[in-house]
This record gives sequence, structure tokens and C-alpha cells, in this order.
Amino acid sequence: MVYSDKVMEHFTNPRNIGEIEDADGVGEVGNPVCGDVMRITIKVEQDRITDIAFKTLGCAAAIATSSITTEMARGKTLDEAMKIEKGAVAEELGGLPPQKMHCSNLAAEGLHKAIEDYRAKNTNS
Repeated sequence: MVYSDKVMEHFTNPRNIGEIEDADGVGEVGNPVCGDVMRITIKVEQDRITDIAFKTLGCAAAIATSSITTEMARGKTLDEAMKIEKGAVAEELGGLPPQKMHCSNLAAEGLHKAIEDYRAKNTNS
């Protein structure tokens, strides 16, 4: 399986790894088939993601997609971040092998769940 240089860079040097202790929103997703599990936590100020972190247990693609998704979402409004989809994540990484596209699904889904969690806690958002 061949990964792009950008996938390998985000796998070996992931950005925003960890967890925000007092997160405003938390998104947890997993894929029982491959065993990948992701947890994305966000801080929100004035409808904008000001901080974001992830914890991922999974393959190189899962870690890389988590890392790049957090980079893509940081600083965006919640509506802008909700538009980050699997195809955009894979494209930002220079592509993923077809059998690893489900990893980008998980990263985007985890981000969306964190935003939905924030919005559920803050119904005026």
C-alpha cells in the first residue's frame, strides 16, 4: 500500500494530538470492521473553532486523516467546519488508497459529531 508523502508526514508527526480537558464539544466515532477509533474535542468561541485535538487508535491513514482534519477545521466557523467532508480530507492529504477511504469518513464524521455535541449543549448556536 502506497501513501502520499503528506499522509506519511501527518502520520509520523501528527498535529493537535491529545485531548482538550474542558472541551465544548466531543465527537467519538469508530469502525468495528477495521478497529479504528477516534475522539475529537473542540473549543468554540463566537461560533468559531479556536482549539481542536484528537486521539486516534488506528492505522497510518486514520491518524493522518485525524491530524489533517483538525488542521482544516481550526479557525473555521462551525458551519464552515461542517462542510469538511471525506473527499476534501483525502484530497488535502494527496489522496488515499481506496481501501483506506473509510478512514477519512471517520475523521470528518468525528468532527461533525463534536460540532453537533457542542450545538446540543448550546441550543442558541
